[in-house]
Amino acid sequence: MRPSGRDPAALRTVSLQPGFARHAEGSCLIRMGVTEVLCTASVEGRVPPFLRGQGQGWVTAEYGMLPRATHTRGDREAARGKQSGRTQEIQRLIGRSLRAVTDMKAMGEMTVTIDCDVLTADGGTRCASITGAWVALHLAFEHCRRMNIMTRNPLKDQVAAVSCGVWEGTPVLDLDYAEDSKADADANFVLTGAGGIVEVQGTAEGAPFSDAELMALLALARSGTTDLFAKQREAAGL
Repeated sequence: MRPSGRDPAALRTVSLQPGFARHAEGSCLIRMGVTEVLCTASVEGRVPPFLRGQGQGWVTAEYGMLPRATHTRGDREAARGKQSGRTQEIQRLIGRSLRAVTDMKAMGEMTVTIDCDVLTADGGTRCASITGAWVALHLAFEHCRRMNIMTRNPLKDQVAAVSCGVWEGTPVLDLDYAEDSKADADANFVLTGAGGIVEVQGTAEGAPFSDAELMALLALARSGTTDLFAKQREAAGL
């Protein structure tokens, strides 16, 4: 029995609330169980120096956890003067995931920065961030299209992410913190709507896991992201 009582192949309750942030060109508040992440997309009419004059855009991401996103208060990374290695790794993952489904040439010379702020953490914050960020990015591009800044939405596909793991010998979908902290193995899968794999991050916490277990986790991830893609389309008005 999973700590949450869920079936091995069941997601937590998922909701995506578009347009949550008043001033951002695109935004989405995503809830996966207790985990809550606010994703905002901000558009700037310039690109990083390494892309100037190339006629293409850039999508990048920043990630952070509010001090009381967890049971005890964490220090603000800005107060410490630097980001943790975990934060840098996660925000690079979010950026890579979104760029994998974006036609940079169709953007023109602009940058969209996605900010993913974790309001409440109960496992799977990076996966929730990627899933919610896609909605925020889609809405930002639609805003640009309505403003005649671009002629079409540069997104080529959907992208979403979900965690899976081996809990007491059983492959399970969408780990919450109680499972993630004690799983025999855990993995994050970033998948596209067309079935492509953007990234897989997998770790054995104890004994190594087998090829068969890895494929079972991938099958669960595909099932879970199918549901997430439907939620994304609903939130984006597609």
